[in-house]
Amino acid sequence: MTNHQKRLSVPKSWPVERKTETFTAKAGAGPHGESGVPLVVVLRDVLGYVDDTSEAQYVLNNDGVLVNGDSVGDVKRPIGMFDILAFPERDEYYRVFPDEGGRLGLTSIDADSADSKLSKIEDKTTVTGGDVQLNLHDGSNLLVDEDVYSGGDSIVVDNETNDVVAHFEYEEGALVTAVAGQHAGDIGRIEDISVQPGSADNTVTVEGADGGFETVEEYVVVIDENFVEDDAELPGDDE
Repeated sequence: MTNHQKRLSVPKSWPVERKTETFTAKAGAGPHGESGVPLVVVLRDVLGYVDDTSEAQYVLNNDGVLVNGDSVGDVKRPIGMFDILAFPERDEYYRVFPDEGGRLGLTSIDADSADSKLSKIEDKTTVTGGDVQLNLHDGSNLLVDEDVYSGGDSIVVDNETNDVVAHFEYEEGALVTAVAGQHAGDIGRIEDISVQPGSADNTVTVEGADGGFETVEEYVVVIDENFVEDDAELPGDDE
C-alpha cells in the first residue's frame, strides 16, 4: 500500500495546493475518517514549522506537539475539525476550524482554551449496563451518566479527565457555524429548523450579521462565544 496521496484527489477540506506537486502525505488510520489531514501536512504546509517528514518526526519524538492534550508519535495521525494542537515550547495553541470554502484552518487560542475540545454529537446509543454512549463527529465515543443529550448537540470535553464540561443544545437561537458547503466558516444563530419528509435532508436557516444563510442540517455545528472574535456582531446580541 502506498504511503502517498495524489494532491488532485485529496478531500476539499485538506489545506494543500493541488497543482504544485503530484503527491502529498497519506493519512493513517484514526479519527475523522477520510477528511482527516495528516499531521505532517499541518506542520509543513499550514504552519511551515518543518520542511519534510523527517523533521516532523523529530519534532514528535521530542514531544513537541500535543493533539487534544496527548503527545503523538505518528506523523500521519489524522487531524480534523475542532482538534486542539499545542506546541508547549513555543507557547502556541490552535483549534482546527473551517476556513472559507470548507478547508481546514487553524485559529489561535490561549492555553486555557486548549485544555478542552468541542465535539458534535452525531447520535447516541444505549450500551450494555444501561449507560449512554455519545457518538461524536470525529468517530470517537463517550460514555455519560445522564441521558440529557441529543443528536446535533455539542459538548466540550476536558482533555485530561474526559469529563463533559459544557453542553450546547441544537435548537432555534443556538449559535452555530457551518463546517461544509458554500457557507463553511460562517457563523450565526439558528432562526428556523425545517424537518423534511422522507429521506430528504433537514434544512437550517441561520441569521447572521451579513444577512444569514440556509444550509443542510448536517453542515452546522453548535458552538459557544469563544469561537467568535471579540468585535464580531451577532444577531440578538443587542437585545
